[in-house]
Amino acid sequence: MPSMRVHELAKEFGMSSKELIDRLADMKIPAKNHASTLVEAYVDKIRKELGPEIAERQSAIENERHVKEAEDAVRLAEEEARRKTEEESRRKAEDAERKAREADRKAREEEQRRLEEEARKRAEIEQVAREEAETADARAQIEVQTVVEPVPEPVVDAPVVEPEEPVAAAELSPLEAAIAAESARLGAEKAAKLEKAEEERYRKMAVEAEQLQRDKVIEEAKAAVAAAQAEGGRKKKKKHKKSGEEVEEARLHDEATHVELPSGGESITVTEGITVGDFADLLGVPGNDVIKRLFMLGTPLTVNQPMMRDIIEIIGEDMGREVRVVKPAEEMGWTFEDKDEDLLPRSPVVTVMGHVDHGKTSLLDAIRETGVAATEAGGITQHIGASVVHKNGRMITFIDTPGHEAFTAMRARGANITDIVILVVAADDGVMPQTVEAIHHAKAAGVPIIVAVNKIDKDGANPEQVKQMLTEHEIVPEEWGGTNIFVEVSAKKRINIEGLLEMVLLQADILELKANPNTTASGVVIEANLDKGRGPVATVLVQRGTMRVGDAIVAGTTFGRVRALIDPLGKKVASAGPADPVEVLGISNVPSAGDEFRVFSDERDARNLAEERALKQRLVDQAATKRHVSLDDLFDRIAEGELRELNLVVKADVHGSIEALKDALDKMDQTEVRINVIHSAVGAISESDVMLADASDAIVIGFNVRPTPQAKSLAETEKVDIRLYRVIYQAIEEINAARVGMLAPDFVEKDTARVEVRELFRVPKAGVIAGCYVQEGEITRDDQIRIVRDGTVVHEGKMSSLRRFKDDVKTVKSGYECGISIDGFQDLKEGDIIEGFKVIEVAREA
Repeated sequence: MPSMRVHELAKEFGMSSKELIDRLADMKIPAKNHASTLVEAYVDKIRKELGPEIAERQSAIENERHVKEAEDAVRLAEEEARRKTEEESRRKAEDAERKAREADRKAREEEQRRLEEEARKRAEIEQVAREEAETADARAQIEVQTVVEPVPEPVVDAPVVEPEEPVAAAELSPLEAAIAAESARLGAEKAAKLEKAEEERYRKMAVEAEQLQRDKVIEEAKAAVAAAQAEGGRKKKKKHKKSGEEVEEARLHDEATHVELPSGGESITVTEGITVGDFADLLGVPGNDVIKRLFMLGTPLTVNQPMMRDIIEIIGEDMGREVRVVKPAEEMGWTFEDKDEDLLPRSPVVTVMGHVDHGKTSLLDAIRETGVAATEAGGITQHIGASVVHKNGRMITFIDTPGHEAFTAMRARGANITDIVILVVAADDGVMPQTVEAIHHAKAAGVPIIVAVNKIDKDGANPEQVKQMLTEHEIVPEEWGGTNIFVEVSAKKRINIEGLLEMVLLQADILELKANPNTTASGVVIEANLDKGRGPVATVLVQRGTMRVGDAIVAGTTFGRVRALIDPLGKKVASAGPADPVEVLGISNVPSAGDEFRVFSDERDARNLAEERALKQRLVDQAATKRHVSLDDLFDRIAEGELRELNLVVKADVHGSIEALKDALDKMDQTEVRINVIHSAVGAISESDVMLADASDAIVIGFNVRPTPQAKSLAETEKVDIRLYRVIYQAIEEINAARVGMLAPDFVEKDTARVEVRELFRVPKAGVIAGCYVQEGEITRDDQIRIVRDGTVVHEGKMSSLRRFKDDVKTVKSGYECGISIDGFQDLKEGDIIEGFKVIEVAREA
């Protein structure tokens, strides 16, 4: 039987690792922690001694489980019966309550009808009685008047006037006419009284209805009042008479501001830099309506011009719509959903983080057994790299993020694509500012942290103090009751590297990492650069699916077809699955570090998506740079008359360096001097960069790149300042000094020669000798030199020898051949350029 670890045997026995370690201590078997290894003899002994107890415990646990299941079944049955009983009781109560309400309602309605009928009959009886009494009084009055008043004699000589009434009325006697008139009057009064009684009956019915349905009546009344007010307002407006000029002015204002918005005020999401026409389509309004509002805001734009974020938000709010403005990068992500049965275990992705010079790259060097640290400028890791390590037949993918503060954004991007973080802390230095930043990034990404206490071999190393300092940041060791694994290592002496890898695999087992390999690939671009021989090259990490040679791919705003896949060892592979880092060749342009990529089945779809994204990005850049003056900001422009601007053109060998430099520049105080990066790209400094700097009055910043001879000549002619750096701290410090007006360098470089490597010779004990041709200047034995390959600086140092034929010489002039060997550098290639220079001390100017 093979040896086992403590946690594996504890899992088999169904007990915790701590409990098993306590039992092993009673049995005098050595075991320090859950990862300790037990040999076969110890395993047999433990099984024999603990076997009966474990079997008895498991039997008891099984019996307890059966009893619990039975109790749960009885409890569920009782709960179900109780629930049914309660539901039946509730239903019966609701039915009884509903029937009682219905009976009460019918009784009230019946009582109402009875009261209304009695009131109606009583009113009719009273009305008839009043009418009969009034009619009798009228007849008696008329009869009295007829008896008392004498009837005048008719005058014979008076002319006869024809009456206007009908003949029938004229033929009535005075008594009959009076009676008829009184009857007509009484009939009209009766009709009015009947109408009033009917209105009173309806009023009483309305009162009863209001008592029964008060809420409904109130709502209807409110609606009626609102409608009446609106109608009254419109009528009131119509009554107001305006002059002709006022009417025309009001009409023009209404046309300029009134927009018929579509129904519903739902939120819409738009991309920053969207054109006026596209924005109007999303709002569902004519483009002219948006253009009118822009004109009134003092920002006249055409239908095809892009809009900036603040203008989009103002127009959206003015039109009563909630608008969410996103950057093009936020639209470039994809979301996928995989079925559980499609997910398979995958390798962990590990990010190494920590403070400057705490040994991150040296630790990876020890893990990979390569000499990466020796090739980095100033001992600082400048680019994100990915590598693969095999341990116990399993694969671990490592990502090395730079440690110093200028690369905060790059380190944050590394944390977002990782599963586990190895936090490297020097035992003799403790917790530093970048250590705290790394902890914050890891916690924000929600990934577990394994602490590697490095440099334990050095004098003054104090691992316990490191643990104490980390507890202040909620990183607590397991032996102190926390959840973080601590491993004490020495990258230089290769101490406990195997133990660190075992802890990584243990943490990966706990996480149960899975991915779907049987689908189209997607992932993240770790780094990208422009290679002279291979073209655009992107280092990607596949997170889902499998990428194969020939696949159509989209990464950010670039697209292409995969021509080759190269693993971290430099070998070509046919495919790459989840957690595999590979270099991809065949894309059309250099993507940005951190861009998500995805494989498409159709290259046409990939091309269309990439072109659409590139167009949106150009529109955003155009909208950001275009700024029109208006009356609102004219005074501010005048007030900024003394404001100085520092324009920069930034070129670097990889996108990550550009990102870091921009981030550092944004953090500078720009109240007195505004810093603008007007252009940034990957590759050597070209003539077009110098021309742009000349037109924009800008400084060219080169990071790990060199200018072409044509660009250098043009810069000298046009007096364009080109600043070249290899370590980003120097760039930040000099730009900051220029910003505050204190830049006066103590040392400047003076180029002495430009030499081309034409042939290589390998000499025993001497190494590689470069057969060279001096193109410009004069190369001197004590010159400092730099090796430039494809516009990128690959080495900087000194010459170990300078020969002309077999003789050592001090100088070689332009137009002559020579042999050069480089001190500590053997990786020369034909076509490399050797630049000679001297560092000259100059006086600091005030």
